[in-house]
Amino acid sequence: MRLNRMIAGLVVISAITCLSLNAQDRNEVISVYNEGAKAIQTDVQAAIKAFENVIVLSEQVGETADDLKQKAIQVLPGLYYKVAATAYNEKKPTAEVIEAAKTAGAMAEKYGNKTYRDNSGKILVNGYYRMATEFFSANDFDNALLAFDSVLTLNPDHIASIYNKALIYRNQGNDASFEEALDLFISKLDPAKDADKEAQAKGMALEYFRAAGSKANQANNLDEALVLLNKAAKYGDDKTLFYFFADVYNKQSNFTDGAAYAQKGLDLETGDAEAKAMFYYQLAVAQAGKGETSAACESFRNAMYGPFAEAAKAQRTNMKCE
Repeated sequence: MRLNRMIAGLVVISAITCLSLNAQDRNEVISVYNEGAKAIQTDVQAAIKAFENVIVLSEQVGETADDLKQKAIQVLPGLYYKVAATAYNEKKPTAEVIEAAKTAGAMAEKYGNKTYRDNSGKILVNGYYRMATEFFSANDFDNALLAFDSVLTLNPDHIASIYNKALIYRNQGNDASFEEALDLFISKLDPAKDADKEAQAKGMALEYFRAAGSKANQANNLDEALVLLNKAAKYGDDKTLFYFFADVYNKQSNFTDGAAYAQKGLDLETGDAEAKAMFYYQLAVAQAGKGETSAACESFRNAMYGPFAEAAKAQRTNMKCE
């Protein structure tokens, strides 16, 4: 019995000692927690370090410090996000913004905070977009494309990045990638709200492929010219585009289509006789090719203005037009 009482006494003493140690350890965690709380407004990095330490110490102490651990877990994602947001708003170096946003997102994921994870992701998108535009402005197109792709990996609907990629491909003369990027951009626009953006994008594409088709036509690469002109036509009607179609088809002796496109150009041209001369000239070539001499003579007469005057006059002489 005496031995039992001694053992019981040791247990009590041990338990009391343990409670005393736990209280002391908890007080240490509280002290570190308070350090973090005081630093939040003045030194966010110090606050982060303190609250991370609270979690480590709480795990060492055990159950009696779980409440402090949970409080630290709740506050940490917001602090990491604050670091990233401050870096972005204060226009810190782009690499610093990106790194801070990545860290904030990882910590939010670690501590199960969806809101700060999503918000950190938005800063990361903005950081990569800023990086991409910096490369773009420096004409470093390869790195700009990589940065825009980083944006689109995070947010596939970031239309500004898609549009800027299209601009890069246009500058590089990369027809296929330019068309693909611009079509993707247009597909993501709201027809009701983004009509101006759509019109601008289509106008740019039409102009690009029309110019490329004209260049191929001048080099007498007629099949290639038609491919490019048809790409341009996908983005809208244009009187100058119709002129190039007429010229290419007439060179291919496809006078039916040549005449049709020349007439389309005439229908859109609202200018004076000199402005219409280019279309009348192509119409006349097509009519002559089809054996419509009388109509061709009349069309050549209507083409005798500006830069087409001499050629039209010569054609009328050769055809013995009255």
